[in-house]
Amino acid sequence: MKKWYAVIGDPIAHSLSPFMHESWFDEHGIEAAYLPIHVEPSQLKKSLEAMKTLGISGFNITLPHKQSIVPLLGKLEESASQMNAVNTVNFDGTHYVGSNTDGDGFVRSLFVHAIDKTSKVLLIGAGGAARGIAFALKRAGFTNVTITNRTYRRAEELAAETNASAMTLIESEQQLAEFAIVIQTTSVGLATGEALPISLDRVKSGTLVADIIYNPLETPFLKKAREKNCIISNGVGMFVYQGAIAFEKWTGIQPNTEKMIQMITEKLGGTYVNN
Repeated sequence: MKKWYAVIGDPIAHSLSPFMHESWFDEHGIEAAYLPIHVEPSQLKKSLEAMKTLGISGFNITLPHKQSIVPLLGKLEESASQMNAVNTVNFDGTHYVGSNTDGDGFVRSLFVHAIDKTSKVLLIGAGGAARGIAFALKRAGFTNVTITNRTYRRAEELAAETNASAMTLIESEQQLAEFAIVIQTTSVGLATGEALPISLDRVKSGTLVADIIYNPLETPFLKKAREKNCIISNGVGMFVYQGAIAFEKWTGIQPNTEKMIQMITEKLGGTYVNN
């Protein structure tokens, strides 16, 4: 029987996940389909039961269902429990198991740049995305992480959970030259005329500056970092690597991520540069 997978969300038409996973299925000769399914919040439970009845082998979850699906699943991996959010579900033969591959996907994308785990890291934000990345950095063995956020208390709380340090936005701007890696996880600064989440005036040339957003490919934050002669990394890598981890869970195969990053970048109107 042909296996099938899906991504559910509201909205869902914009998702590039079907393009990515169908490409990998074709590349590896796997007889499987991957469908985008529009699921309104009020229909989540009913839709999940319908997918189970139809024998879905696994699926991805995007906004706004990442947290609301948690109590509907039989089992959670540690990554999902820590974040109280799920973006990938795998059927283990008995249960539909929820995991969260976002943070680990982002960390994998960092290693493309040959970074050192002892590098001093500044993580901007303390929301869901920052939480996943903070725990993933800890799992990966990063030992010098500082978290900054507009609400300092939230930065302190996340830092306490992940053995990191906390810093105010003003302090992080003043000490920015000390960080080798700067990770931007918020939506601040995307609107026209809006100030950046932190000033990059003191960032050191050669610093790796990453933004988890991939559309646009170059956010105002990354544009400013490029002007300061930093190495920039957009969210395409995170998107592809989180998808690759899901693909591995479903098939046992590690797909070609570099080729997919190139394909997604070009699909979004950009030019791929191999760092």
